Amino acid sequence: MSTGDATGSIELAIGGMTCASCAARIERKLNKLDGVTATVNYATEKATVTVSSADVTVEDLIGTVEKAGYTAALPEPPAAETETGAAPDELGPLRQRLITSVVLSVPIIAMAMIPALQFDNWQWLSLTLAAPVVTYGGWPFHRAAWVNLRHGAATMDTLVSLGTLAAFGWSLWALFFGEAGMPGMRHGFEFSMTRGDGSMNIYLEAAAGVTMFILAGRYFEARSKRRAGAALRALLELGAKDVSVLRNGREERIPVERLEVGDLFVVRPGEKIATDGVIEEGSSAVDASMLTGESVPVEVGPGDTVAGATVNAGGRLVVRATRVGSDTQLAQMARLVEEAQTGKARVQRLADRISGVFVPVVIALAVATLGFWLGSGAGATAAFTAAVAVLIIACPCALGLATPTALMVGTGRGAQLGILIKGPEVLESTRAVDTVVLDKTGTVTTGKMALVEVITADGVAADEVLRLAGALEDASEHPIAQAIARGARDRVGELPAVEDFANVEGLGVQGIVDGHGVLVGRPQLLAEWSQHLPPSLREALEAAQSTGRTAVAVGWDGQARAVITVADQIKPTSAEAVARFRELGLHPVLLTGDNETVARTVAAEVGIDEVIAEVLPADKVDVVKRLQAEGRTVAMVGDGVNDAAALAQADLGLAMGTGTDVAIEASDLTLVRGDLRAAADAIRLSRRTLTTIKGNLFWAFAYNVAALPLAAAGLLNPMIAGGAMAFSSVFVVANSLRLRRFKPLTAASPEHPAPAKAPEKVAVTTP
Repeated sequence: MSTGDATGSIELAIGGMTCASCAARIERKLNKLDGVTATVNYATEKATVTVSSADVTVEDLIGTVEKAGYTAALPEPPAAETETGAAPDELGPLRQRLITSVVLSVPIIAMAMIPALQFDNWQWLSLTLAAPVVTYGGWPFHRAAWVNLRHGAATMDTLVSLGTLAAFGWSLWALFFGEAGMPGMRHGFEFSMTRGDGSMNIYLEAAAGVTMFILAGRYFEARSKRRAGAALRALLELGAKDVSVLRNGREERIPVERLEVGDLFVVRPGEKIATDGVIEEGSSAVDASMLTGESVPVEVGPGDTVAGATVNAGGRLVVRATRVGSDTQLAQMARLVEEAQTGKARVQRLADRISGVFVPVVIALAVATLGFWLGSGAGATAAFTAAVAVLIIACPCALGLATPTALMVGTGRGAQLGILIKGPEVLESTRAVDTVVLDKTGTVTTGKMALVEVITADGVAADEVLRLAGALEDASEHPIAQAIARGARDRVGELPAVEDFANVEGLGVQGIVDGHGVLVGRPQLLAEWSQHLPPSLREALEAAQSTGRTAVAVGWDGQARAVITVADQIKPTSAEAVARFRELGLHPVLLTGDNETVARTVAAEVGIDEVIAEVLPADKVDVVKRLQAEGRTVAMVGDGVNDAAALAQADLGLAMGTGTDVAIEASDLTLVRGDLRAAADAIRLSRRTLTTIKGNLFWAFAYNVAALPLAAAGLLNPMIAGGAMAFSSVFVVANSLRLRRFKPLTAASPEHPAPAKAPEKVAVTTP
């Protein structure tokens, strides 16, 4: 899209937002334009704008945002972002301000609260230390308050700025023109409610302390805020970086960006396929689980299509590129993730919603207090003292701690239990979640093929089958072959050497083991050597395939001897996890790219009734949207690239930490251990943390509201105001610390050790 034409849908990167009310203001301004429908996402700092009028240009949209006091620009292409290298440390300036404020504020507060530390002229040292805190440390609040003032708006920044500047300004007046600057001045602990002129009172500890606490809250909030760009960069990192192109019959290694449609490129075993294409030469097994969720590698040959970023697990392939750059399946998935994240419902934090009413009321009350006392003849000093007391007692010190402290304790406890909560905005949806959608591969199952059963013909020992077949398969790179080799080695120990090994494309492998000519693969391979499966083994093979398992035939010395089955194993904790979801009132749904038979088999074993199978990545997003359209609040649990967009679309996304970085970045909660039971604990912990945050916010406001009438009446001296503020902060922190006692229902923790893993068992059957 050109910068001039804005017809259609356009995305803008927004800068300068400090709270959810900023996003709401930008949204209102954009929606006032004719033919414009806009949603602004504070979490991702992006605006999605739909324009139906040809009269509106991109410049108009950007100009409207800038007039509101913020910045707007067309986002950088994801590819350009990856070329710039490591992202700058966006938290650096805020961290510097916080450290400076903490170092300088602690002695100020200590001197103000402990009379023994109040030496002669201590108040001037306090002024020296407080000045940098209020000006340098509090600059983000003052700047935001000024921008809001210019546009006739007020937020928490306005209240913080007004309160700290009023406290600091009054302290300056008391020091230079009142009696507070006199040598020997002391702050005692007089909690009597008497009206005074305030000339002996300084509020430097309040100005510095409020700045420090609010900065701490902002820093921890900013550190935990999710960034959509990280998920997109992680997606693009999955692709191949360079590729071997065939030019004039010779291979030439070039960056993948230079690949063009129609180019022939070579993919060796173990390499990622550089881009979407069609196979011209060779056959192999391609591991596409990261894109499709299919647990079994797909056999491909000439004429078959392959997708970029999938892995060639077998032979050498020559592929003709059909789609490159932004047209590939991987790039389309990146767009899906971005669209789902941008379209996620905006979560406005409770503090900002309440502040929309609280801040103007406090400012109006302070002005009214000043006017009342001036009009009553009490004198300018007493009037300003009461007005400043209103602003100071209303300063949201505890409010700034309410969300970050609960989040820090909750996330800290979660980390001990293998649960990572990414930010406060993800918690609100946990209470309403009623449906949990589970990816199959890597979430309910291990995502790795394993040996399940050996069915032998009469008179054949299972150990002999595993010894010969395992040795032959050990020479192959195919994932199914490796699963058989691992199972054989676990059962019979060391495997013998193989001679004359050969890979028969699309059919299996053959070779000589201990003097026996061994064949392992499809029944057609054995049939070519006149080794036909007897009825019993054929029935066993068909039965295994009907339950979704992968079965291979084994023969040697002219006779079919056995059938070996492998399958993606169900995690031992999955059935228990599904039961926990039901106890939480959640309806489980199995969603997978795998085939219907496999999905139904897995679902039956873990206790899931609703199954949606054979879905592509885009279909997974559609399924989540359909469930949401039915009125359900959906939690999604997944681990692969193919789940990333659905995780972002869901009301609550939970990623298995054993999965891909993309899924983790696109999710709201990460389960570090890969134990599905932790998902139930994650929802319980999230709900408990949200309840704690709401309790903190209530009490933080309750202290302010209860003390405001006293301040307006001029009955609060600095020690009462400071004490109330300190007590409210201590209460909020203590309430948050209760989350440390959160107990998981089942988790690998010191309190609840995980059961010992049972050794893998291989069933042996003789028809």
